[in-house]
Amino acid sequence: MKRIFLSSFFSQVRGLFENYAGDSLAGKRVAFIPTAARHEKINFYVKSGMKALEKSGLIVDVLDVSTAPQSEITRILMTAEVVYISGGNTFFLLQELKKSGADQMIIEHIEAGKLYIGESAGSVILAPDIEYVKALDDCRAAPELQAYASLSVLDFYPLPHFKSFPFQKSVDKVIRDYDATLSLVPFSNTQAIFVDEKHHQVMSS
Repeated sequence: MKRIFLSSFFSQVRGLFENYAGDSLAGKRVAFIPTAARHEKINFYVKSGMKALEKSGLIVDVLDVSTAPQSEITRILMTAEVVYISGGNTFFLLQELKKSGADQMIIEHIEAGKLYIGESAGSVILAPDIEYVKALDDCRAAPELQAYASLSVLDFYPLPHFKSFPFQKSVDKVIRDYDATLSLVPFSNTQAIFVDEKHHQVMSS
């Protein structure tokens, strides 16, 4: 069964995550993928996400799929009990996941029931396609990305940072442009989306 926790700003919803995951977090290893933030000037959320996971008792193994050798990507993803993809540029993230082959491995782990945590770009990446977030992220950060088809684990389109500074105008533009054609699910920095095999639910902290 799929176990997916989607956030906009993970450290603000750690309590929701602990309620969702239950009491079995202590000592588990998490593959922490900060790749989306690699070229971002503002990236404080990466460290805050790592600290939040550690406060929940998880052991963090950092995995940048844009630089790690294939053997390390495979080893960390295989040994981790949790996969976490941090925020940043969604287009760069998708480019590097596809180049490394980590995208298919992550899909397989999710389908097998491994707990997945997404933060911002890490949430969007599970949608069928990521073109809808061009108002939020600069697609020019991924010059090698030929198409926007994504991991397609979800049948809806997560829209993080709803009504959250400084993304209000960008998120509103996405809603205006795509609400009539896509199954958008907006959620704020203090909300999270719980996903199982057949349902999803937006929860507030």
